Amino acid sequence: MTTQHIITAEAGTELQNRQVQELLKANEGLKELNARLSATQDKLVQSEKLASIGQLAAGVAHEINNPIGYIFSNFGTLEKYLAQLFQMLQAYESAEASLPAGPQRDGLAALRNEIELDYLKEDIPSLMNESREGISRVRKIVQDLKDFSRVDASQEWVWTNLHRGIDSTLNIVNNEIKYRADVLKQYGDIPDIECLPSELNQVFLNLLVNAAHAIAAERGTITIRTGQIEHHVWVEVSDNGSGIAKENIGRIFDPFFTTKPVGKGTGLGLSLSYGIVKKHHGHIDVNSEPGCGTTFRVTLPVRQHKPEEASPGTTS
Repeated sequence: MTTQHIITAEAGTELQNRQVQELLKANEGLKELNARLSATQDKLVQSEKLASIGQLAAGVAHEINNPIGYIFSNFGTLEKYLAQLFQMLQAYESAEASLPAGPQRDGLAALRNEIELDYLKEDIPSLMNESREGISRVRKIVQDLKDFSRVDASQEWVWTNLHRGIDSTLNIVNNEIKYRADVLKQYGDIPDIECLPSELNQVFLNLLVNAAHAIAAERGTITIRTGQIEHHVWVEVSDNGSGIAKENIGRIFDPFFTTKPVGKGTGLGLSLSYGIVKKHHGHIDVNSEPGCGTTFRVTLPVRQHKPEEASPGTTS
C-alpha cells in the first residue's frame, strides 16, 4: 500500500470517527431533550390533576355551603325559641310553688325529678354552644376549601394576603399534620403581594406535607415564619425531622426524585413548587442537616413587573 493510500485510509477513518462522535453527541442531545419534554409533560399532567382537584374541592365546598347556610340560620332561630321556652318554664316553676299540696303538685315534682329538669336546663345551653362551634368549624373548612382552590377566580395576578393562604392550607392539610407535629406560627408584618393565590397555596401544601412526612415516630414541630426584605417577602417552613442527605440536596427539585418509599410519593411536589415559584419570579432555597431537620424558604417579589416595565438589560 502506498503512502498516499495509507493517508487516504487514515483520513477516511478519522472522518468516520468524527461522524460517529457527532452522531453520539446528537443522540445524547436528543435523549436530554426527550427527557426534558417528558418532564414538562408530566408537570403539565400534574398541574391538570391539581386543577381538577381544585375544581372538585370548590364544587364540594359550594354544595356543602348551601345546607350549612340554612342549618346555621335555623340554629339561630332554635336558640331563640329555646330561650323563650326556658322563660315560659321558669314561669311555670314559679306557679308550681303556689299550688296547694296534693296529687297535682306531687305529680309535677315527680316528673321534674324523673326528667332531671335542673340538669337539662344546664346541659341544653352547653350542647347548643358545642353544636354552634361545630357548625362554625364546618363553615370555616368550607371557606378554606374555596380559598384554597380559588377556582371561582380567573388565573389573573391579584393582590393577596399570604397569611390567609397559609392558614387556609393548614386547615386543609390538618389531618396530615395533627398526629405528627405541632405547628408554630411566627408571622411577620408583610404586605399583600401580587400573585396567583391558588398556585402558591399548592407550594405551601407541598412544603407542609413534606415537613410532616419528614418527622419520625416521635411528635415534632413545624415552624412557619414570614418576613419582608425590601421589595420581597419570604415564607419559611421548618421542621425538626430527619433532614436531607447532602448528596440529595442538589436533586430534590428534579422531577420524579423522591426519598420516600415506593408508593408514598411521586417526586413531583417539589419540582412543581419550584416551577410555580420561578413563575412568580421568586426563588426557593433549602437548608438541611441530617438528623436535625430542614428549612425551605420561598422568596417572592411584592409586585410582578410587566415586561415593558423592566429596565433595559435586566433578566428575570
